[in-house]
Amino acid sequence: MAETNIVYLALGSNLGDKQKNIEEALDKIEERIGNITSLSAFHLTAPVGFQSENIFVNCVCEVATNIEIQRLFAITQDIEKEIGRTEKSINGQYADRRIDIDLILAGDTIIDTPELTIPHPRFHTRSFVVEPLYEIAPDVIHPVLGKSIREIREGLGV
Repeated sequence: MAETNIVYLALGSNLGDKQKNIEEALDKIEERIGNITSLSAFHLTAPVGFQSENIFVNCVCEVATNIEIQRLFAITQDIEKEIGRTEKSINGQYADRRIDIDLILAGDTIIDTPELTIPHPRFHTRSFVVEPLYEIAPDVIHPVLGKSIREIREGLGV
């Protein structure tokens, strides 16, 4: 039997019925990845890194899973496509999206490949991820920075 891991996924949507997009993604995460053991509130946030009139709905969920990390990442990509995500950011250029699912943390796992970086390389600088993550996991430690989510949040001045 595979070991159960706790992973944190950040979800965001700023096109269409944003809350419905996130709820659909959460349902698919439960069906294919594992049990959502904790879910933050939905946060309304302005786009970061690009201009748009469309406000985001963001949240973070904690998932207990026995799926290997690379496979889990592939499943999140499939879910994005099914909900209508046409492309990821290209050369750091962000755009409006129906759904975005980012694998933020996976315990103390550190991965740095061209396809996947865990912990997510920028999440600790983004209040739209840190704030909802703080709601459900304030004492989780960032395995690279060695700081708790609470300390990271304080560093952002949130």
